[in-house]
Amino acid sequence: MTETDPNFKYIVRIANTDLNGNKALLLALRKIKGVNFMFSNFICKTAKISIHKKTGLLSDEEVKRLDEIVLQPKKYQMPFWLMNRRKDPETGEDKHLLTGDLQFSREQDIKIMKKIKSYKGIRHHAGLTVRGQRTKSNFRKNKGKVKGVAHVQQPKKTEKAAEDKKGRK
Repeated sequence: MTETDPNFKYIVRIANTDLNGNKALLLALRKIKGVNFMFSNFICKTAKISIHKKTGLLSDEEVKRLDEIVLQPKKYQMPFWLMNRRKDPETGEDKHLLTGDLQFSREQDIKIMKKIKSYKGIRHHAGLTVRGQRTKSNFRKNKGKVKGVAHVQQPKKTEKAAEDKKGRK
């Protein structure tokens, strides 16, 4: 079975994301935002599908099974340490978020940090680094414009100073 197979699909849709049919399933699943290498491996093992199988060769039944596992991993006894949102501040439960939900929750977390004026929130608001990196030599970009190191302009030599220098020699 190769790409010449009449059932081969060049694009497979899982979790509202188009996946390349020419790639191995393990690598193709990583294109879904919120799915990393370990989670992709968990999905393949749970669905009992080879990680080396081309995505375009999946049957419709296999695609449905993968889609269900990706969207509801807790239902399939996914370990808590594999989830990307452990102990959610609002509900206190472990979740695994994908695509738009992941970005929305991240933005909301940053807004809350800014609102309560935590250290991280203040750093976010000021556009500075949040996780303790050094800022002396890195992170000099400011809203698209590169700041760089400010070079001190040397004062131009006047004609008189140049003449005095010649006279000393």
